[in-house]
Amino acid sequence: MLLHRLGESDGRFEELSGEREEGSLDAAPGDRFFVDLSNTAEDKYFDAQRTVTAYRTAIETCDARMVVVVPAGLDYLLDPELATLVVRLGRPRGMSVFRQHLRVDGISPEPEQLTAPELTELLERSPMRELARLADMVRRARDSGQYGDDFTSWYAEAIAAVTNWTDRVASQVKQHRAAHQRALLLTAAMFNGASADAVFHGSRTLLETLDHGEDETPRLAQADLGEQLTALDIRRDREGRIGFDHLAYDSAVRTHFWVNFPDLRAGLRTWVQRSAELPSLTADDRKELVARFAEQSLGVGCPEHLWTLAEAWTQPTASKTLHPEAAAVLEHGLNHERYAAKFRSQIYQWVTSSRLSADLVRVLTGVCQQVMAATHPDQAMVRLHHLAVRGGGEEHQVARAALIELAARSRRLYRRLVERLQSRLHAQREHNLALLTELAEPASLPRDIPWPELSAAWHTVLAERPMADWAPAVHRWLSAVHENERWAPVLRVLMAATSNRRDLLDRLYVVTCDWALTESQVVPYDRAAREATAARLWQMIDLAQGADVVDDDAPGASDSGENR
Repeated sequence: MLLHRLGESDGRFEELSGEREEGSLDAAPGDRFFVDLSNTAEDKYFDAQRTVTAYRTAIETCDARMVVVVPAGLDYLLDPELATLVVRLGRPRGMSVFRQHLRVDGISPEPEQLTAPELTELLERSPMRELARLADMVRRARDSGQYGDDFTSWYAEAIAAVTNWTDRVASQVKQHRAAHQRALLLTAAMFNGASADAVFHGSRTLLETLDHGEDETPRLAQADLGEQLTALDIRRDREGRIGFDHLAYDSAVRTHFWVNFPDLRAGLRTWVQRSAELPSLTADDRKELVARFAEQSLGVGCPEHLWTLAEAWTQPTASKTLHPEAAAVLEHGLNHERYAAKFRSQIYQWVTSSRLSADLVRVLTGVCQQVMAATHPDQAMVRLHHLAVRGGGEEHQVARAALIELAARSRRLYRRLVERLQSRLHAQREHNLALLTELAEPASLPRDIPWPELSAAWHTVLAERPMADWAPAVHRWLSAVHENERWAPVLRVLMAATSNRRDLLDRLYVVTCDWALTESQVVPYDRAAREATAARLWQMIDLAQGADVVDDDAPGASDSGENR
């Protein structure tokens, strides 16, 4: 909000990491940056402050703006130079925040409907996220159509969901001690909304995963599924889908098991990994399963369980249908308030490691391009670059295409990538040169055409790659100029890229002659027009070489560059 209130700006708005990334901060006037250090551990705080100090230097130099949220309780570790900049913010009025959340959802209660004692206590002491959750529960109660048609009824169910279900779930779990009962209860909560068959098979899978022995009672002598569901207050609707009678009761059940059975968390992760392959689960069911598992694992401080799942679902032996789930589990981590930085760091460790499965490369490419790039485009670019230069397989070609597409989003990103590739020609030389060649293509440019950066890319390509590698790109540029005058500046770009080196000018001349003498596939019999376009570049080459006129027979010289 502090950055937003600075007013309209043409600059970018971006969150920065508290950990140093490859390269320096590329700030411009009007840019606004946000750094969240609120969850930084004590042993990482000094390094984070050094990073912030480096950001500050870059930002002050170019008249940008930055807001940093520092961790509570670590004031004694704050650098004195930064301590003078600290401003303490007070807690907003709970009632205003709650009413504003309700108003966004189209709910406008009367003042007298907000005077309940338990609500007053929540509004005075609860964190803002809890007030947002309570407002969301009111909305869900309204949208369900199961809990009355006025605010008082919706609020009663919502406040019960927020404050009452913990004890009730604990009592229910205590009452039902048999392993198969608890397995069915937890599965119903994790698969809430799925079919009864899916819940049944999921509970069996849970018992197997946790190494709980089979009930020796013959199956026909055991209670049937309907009887078991009724005993646990689990309902099955007319379509055979499983649910609970009370709002958010399934969430309370999930939380109870993750909080009170810490020794089972690794087993529950393995169970989710196996359960996702159950044929009775639909794509939507699996999506919900991933979201619920992510919520619980992150809630108890186990982010590593999410990336372990992503790795497991992208192994060569895994079902290919689980790639969306692998991407989703990483997306939940990247969007998490507390652990997003850990997931960005984990993805960096992956892309710089020696071994990655082809499927994990594909998943990471999609996550970087579609999720991380939205909030951390520079970090996404770094990770996509590592993926793009790992090898020549199809999955790495996809990463290359994603990297080029990301660079085309803005002039700044295009420039950053060109600079990065040029500075890394000593490593993965051929891959980086190939990427620079792609960046020199007409289709790779952002809308705000970065002529100087394009010239820099072309200079490296012309100087470092064989003529056969870049000739097709020059042909495409000449065709673009021939078809649309707006691309005419590229002729000067190509000339500037040669740095007046005679060998490069000769090669550029030969390539231009070849283009002029080639019949267009789009507009046949237009050689004269094509020669007129080529002549503009020939004249520039002549001037660069000290000649006064353009040779009228220039097209015929395409067999060799020696006669120029």
